[in-house]
Amino acid sequence: MGSDSLEMLAWGRIGLGLSSLASPAVTGRVFGIDPTPEVGYLTRIYGGRAIALGAAYLLAGEAERERLQLLSLGVDISDTATGLGHLLRRDGSPRALVLTTALTGTYAAVGAVRALRRHARRLERGPATCNGGKGL
Repeated sequence: MGSDSLEMLAWGRIGLGLSSLASPAVTGRVFGIDPTPEVGYLTRIYGGRAIALGAAYLLAGEAERERLQLLSLGVDISDTATGLGHLLRRDGSPRALVLTTALTGTYAAVGAVRALRRHARRLERGPATCNGGKGL
């Protein structure tokens, strides 16, 4: 899972974000979420966030991409943990919770594998390449 997979995720974020902004009701229905004005508003908020994360990653240089990938990973972990909490409490539409948690969980898994591989390569090169060249 190299940078190509992260670029695909960035494009996926942008695509989902655009659909969320353009038609939150349709996007919600795809995930099994009943459209309400409040859901539409929140869908657009998260759509804007998805576009910002995806576009920032695609437009960034290599050093910035690493930081943006970790930021996106944090967002994806938070979203996935939230979804898992709702699934455990059974306090929402099972279809909606499974689909959205699976989506964010997939993003989190790809991001985590990429971050762990990058860290392992740095460890192989020695402590001077870890922690910004400051050693361990």
